[in-house]
Amino acid sequence: MTTPTMTSPAAPMERKAWVEQVMGMPVSIHLRGHELSRPRAVEAVRAAYATLRRLDGIFSTYRPDSEVMRLQRGEVSIGQCCVEVREVLAIGEQAERRTGGAFTTLLPTGAGELAFDPTGLVKGWAVDVVARELAGLSDVSYCINAGGDLLIGAHPDVPLSGSGSISWRVGIEDPRDRSAIVRTVPMTHGAVATSGTAARGAHLYDPATGEYVGRSGSVTVIGPELVWADIWATALFVGGEPAREAFALAAPDYLSTVL
Repeated sequence: MTTPTMTSPAAPMERKAWVEQVMGMPVSIHLRGHELSRPRAVEAVRAAYATLRRLDGIFSTYRPDSEVMRLQRGEVSIGQCCVEVREVLAIGEQAERRTGGAFTTLLPTGAGELAFDPTGLVKGWAVDVVARELAGLSDVSYCINAGGDLLIGAHPDVPLSGSGSISWRVGIEDPRDRSAIVRTVPMTHGAVATSGTAARGAHLYDPATGEYVGRSGSVTVIGPELVWADIWATALFVGGEPAREAFALAAPDYLSTVL
């Protein structure tokens, strides 16, 4: 899990935060900039949460009427699903190839059969999608925290470094002592995702063994997009040397921390 704090830029700026329970987890949106109470900023945050709720209605495995559950039951074909489902399916297939099979969207159902379940990537992908609602806010930097995975960005008029940049300090949690931060990373843009068993136990599926991984520890990945940071964090936690070799070759813009 990762936790954001904020450093002070050269000039005083406003700070506002919102939090809602979406996709079964708290999702907080933090903004830093000027005039954050203006209607455009408030509406952008409202639109971001509305998009998350809409995507949850499509991908939730807890709602029997979601498209993913209807697809699992054979009530619809992939061609009959909305464009978002087909996009996520394509990302999942690409992720399986890139990670050498360490990541998969085919997970066991309650009956023990494998079925399309993109839970492992939808959160990061959805946050990348809703960030577009915030990126158009001039003179504003944002941080979206979805259950401990973060995406940080800003309007193009905000410098990424030097004078005028807005830096967020991201703390990486010790998986064996969740009250401790083992590393702090200053960031002006990018994504941070952590996979492990500290928060949710053995919930990460290893396609090679057909079992859920229960060992302690975590892997944190930092990179440009949250969906791929999340995919790689999962692949590196469940996979072995082939996954690490695939990461070194296929993800030059991403860095990993193993704890």
